[in-house]
Amino acid sequence: FSGVCTFYLGRLYESGQADLQPFFVYHPWLYLFLVPALSMRLWAEERKSGTIELLMTLPVKLSTLVFGKFIASWLFIGIALVLTTPVWITVSYLGEPDHGVIIASYIGSWLMAGGFLAVGSFTSAISKNQIVAFVVSLSLCFVLVAAGFPLITEWAVQLLPEYLVDTVSGLSFFTHYLVITKGVLDLRDLAYFIVVIVAFLTATGVVIQSNR
Repeated sequence: FSGVCTFYLGRLYESGQADLQPFFVYHPWLYLFLVPALSMRLWAEERKSGTIELLMTLPVKLSTLVFGKFIASWLFIGIALVLTTPVWITVSYLGEPDHGVIIASYIGSWLMAGGFLAVGSFTSAISKNQIVAFVVSLSLCFVLVAAGFPLITEWAVQLLPEYLVDTVSGLSFFTHYLVITKGVLDLRDLAYFIVVIVAFLTATGVVIQSNR
């Protein structure tokens, strides 16, 4: 799917530029559907089948269980990203791309996927129904992406105070991801995704603990 977006929708060949910007620009929208579909089973299935009680009896801390499930899924997404490197190789063959920007974009994409996944873990913990978990996760992630999308912010600034729009935009996955895809690994953007991941995983643990 990413390849189709890159070479056809992104018109990589027609652009005449050797870079992967057309490839990475679609990642937020790709993750918007794929990550909730991956994460909806993390806890909802355990609660529905009753196996979560068995997990709670294991001599393992709840935080370790939450983190372990998250890491396993996050590594799976990371492997999927690694499998897209032939696109990078193709672009390198066609021209001389800025490899630093591409590496930064891969890092940003993986961090953003982690943010999506942490949100999905939380929504999976609050529902026994996988479909409900998927829909709620998709909705939350859509808000977190759309809040920083240029078309949305340009429209919102006409109706709301600029400082308020900037504040909301600063909470968006898209805003921080866009900075990283320009090759800027600012500590604030990296910290943002880490904080989001930790916050939602902590919330996941709290929900599971309260439902024991």
